[in-house]
Amino acid sequence: MALAADAMEADAPLLRLVAYADGASRGNPGPASFGAVVLDVDGHELQALGGQIGRNTNNVAEYQGAIAAVEAALELGATELELHMDSQLIVRQVEGRYRVRNAMLKPLFDKLVALLDQLDGFKIRHVPREQNTRADALANAALDGTLDTIR
Repeated sequence: MALAADAMEADAPLLRLVAYADGASRGNPGPASFGAVVLDVDGHELQALGGQIGRNTNNVAEYQGAIAAVEAALELGATELELHMDSQLIVRQVEGRYRVRNAMLKPLFDKLVALLDQLDGFKIRHVPREQNTRADALANAALDGTLDTIR
């Protein structure tokens, strides 16, 4: 029976999704939030989310956004993901170009990598802030308490 299950998994279709993630902190540290949006490869929005995360740094908020985006993509059944972020630090840490030296970021990095490891494949890309406006708007709406009005 295990052989049949393995064969069924091998025949499962790939689901490629695209996600954008962002974080916001007013004061750094200060009141913080995240925003994330998951799209299909044709650019249709599948899920948008955001939330407040208390008093934190911008880097913590950026990681929380990335984690939320990957969790949402996995819940939608993604097997492959392209994650876009305007945080060069986080992109380079995930790529292995920078080490994670901050003790507060290490558990968030570990969680993000563990989530990404659940995918068959992923790419992480740094994008200019102008290409990350939806996730940014969600993060700011969450921080302002107006998230429901932006969906």
